[in-house]
Amino acid sequence: MTGPELKQLRQDLGEAIGRPLSAADMAKLCGLDPKEGADTIRRWEVTGPSGPADKLLGIFAMASERYPILDNFNIFDRWDVNEKERPARKAAFRERMCNEIRQRLA
Repeated sequence: MTGPELKQLRQDLGEAIGRPLSAADMAKLCGLDPKEGADTIRRWEVTGPSGPADKLLGIFAMASERYPILDNFNIFDRWDVNEKERPARKAAFRERMCNEIRQRLA
């Protein structure tokens, strides 16, 4: 994930959960130190995140419809799931992701 992609992700996640996310909010999602985390996020919005934070943010991205559901999490496009049920199941999954983000920010 590049810096501009992270900046866009912050906006997209804010839209997904219904409120704007600050750099401090993103730091909290990544489990960064509260004192320096926002500055780290702002640096990452230029250089891009690395390591575990990059992977974690990729998972949180699935809360937004602008990002695909990762193969490791995609249990909806399998042969044993009725095609008519897939959109509703995907929407429910994304809503659970949004709730996880809201819970972590509370």
